[in-house]
Amino acid sequence: MSSPGSGRPEGHDTGSLVDERQVRALPVTARGQRTRESLVAAARRVFERDGFINSRLTDIATEAHTSIGTFYTYFDSKDEVFTAVLQVAQDDMLHPGLPRVEEAPENIAGVLEASNRAYFEAYRRNAQLMVLLEQVATINPDFRRLRVERSRLFTDRVARWIGSMQEAGLADRSLDPLMTSRALASMVSRLAYYSFALGEDWDVDSMVDTATRLWFNALGMTLPASSPESA
Repeated sequence: MSSPGSGRPEGHDTGSLVDERQVRALPVTARGQRTRESLVAAARRVFERDGFINSRLTDIATEAHTSIGTFYTYFDSKDEVFTAVLQVAQDDMLHPGLPRVEEAPENIAGVLEASNRAYFEAYRRNAQLMVLLEQVATINPDFRRLRVERSRLFTDRVARWIGSMQEAGLADRSLDPLMTSRALASMVSRLAYYSFALGEDWDVDSMVDTATRLWFNALGMTLPASSPESA
């Protein structure tokens, strides 16, 4: 069953960007929670300004208007506070949802259009953090493993959806579902990366329209004339 308006199966697993075991339990006092939140917000600003490698814990403490001793009350390392930053941001960085197979073609187009738009807009809001994630994944095997696993969960889910569309006679049955899923997901993510992370700043409406049309074309489906892209 899908969540209303999202096209996502309820309870689907998109994977996590963080290993919860690497982050301490939240403070029990309201004051402690506020201090920790201030440190996490400061860490994100410093990471986005200076990059992960060049960021210093003293800079994070200074940005949060606190001492390095206070920082160590809540976090052991730069990796741990970066994990906390991702923990806060990851709900806004989820992969797009998918329409149900039983949807009418115009509804499938609408859900794909809305999902692509939501992904691009979330990527734009978190562009600097996405650049950081790319950077950290190249030097930290734990972050790289989580990032690959999260991507795999998404492409596996899309592959199952493509397979269902093929079984329903709505998509080209000659396509390999998993490789097609990987190709489509890579296309959308690289569009977002070049536009927002590298600063090309392409028109979002055009990105959404093109990505949605290419999904339909790649799967051998016909984009309905009444879809949002054709209006």
